[in-house]
Amino acid sequence: MPSSTAKTEKPANGSRTEAPQPSVTEMEAQIETLKAEIAKLTAQVQSSGEKSLEALKSIAQEGVTQVRAKGEAAMQGLKSEAGDIEGEIVARVREKPVTSLAIAAGVGFLFALLTRR
Repeated sequence: MPSSTAKTEKPANGSRTEAPQPSVTEMEAQIETLKAEIAKLTAQVQSSGEKSLEALKSIAQEGVTQVRAKGEAAMQGLKSEAGDIEGEIVARVREKPVTSLAIAAGVGFLFALLTRR
């Protein structure tokens, strides 16, 4: 009974049978085919990388646009708030000019003390 192991059986005449070796032209053709396939794969990887880069640039640009819009809205809000505060200060100074002058003098005096040291 023949065994199922991977032993090479010798023919009856004692010589081994070997697979036919490909010729030089066949090997060159295979090398050229491999080169073409590698070139295709390289192009596909490069194309994929370029698409990914473009997508990342698009996402980054969108983020910059959103941040800029939020920053401009915040700046408008601060300008509006500063205008409201300024109007309130002007109204208080008109209501009580002497008190406002005394407060301004006190703040100036404290500032002078702090900057002397």
